[in-house]
Amino acid sequence: MSGVNGIGSGAAGIRDIIALRQQIIDRSQLLQQLHAPQTQDTAAAAGTANAQGGGFAGALKSALDGVNATQSNAEAMSDAYQRGEVTDVAKVMLARQEAGIAFEATLQVRNRLLSAYQDIMRMGV
Repeated sequence: MSGVNGIGSGAAGIRDIIALRQQIIDRSQLLQQLHAPQTQDTAAAAGTANAQGGGFAGALKSALDGVNATQSNAEAMSDAYQRGEVTDVAKVMLARQEAGIAFEATLQVRNRLLSAYQDIMRMGV
């Protein structure tokens, strides 16, 4: 039963990561628009995007907490299997795969964030 609960929470964590990825893409597009010559339409779009961007840190923390929980669940299931408490190796392997995918997705988000940060640092003021 705990494997089923782990899958559901992992899917929610992956949805959070996908939403976080979309926010990064949206902000990247905004930065590209800011590089273009400033017009009144572009300035208005930038003001609207700044008003909506308050939950990024919370979304990032929530996604990282979800990945951490998924990895902790996979480790706990592996330990329980080694002790003989869990006999279904498929559940253990599924939990480990889920943790691996969540980690890979987090790593890709980190790479995008680092790339965006580097792009911002290269901008002229």
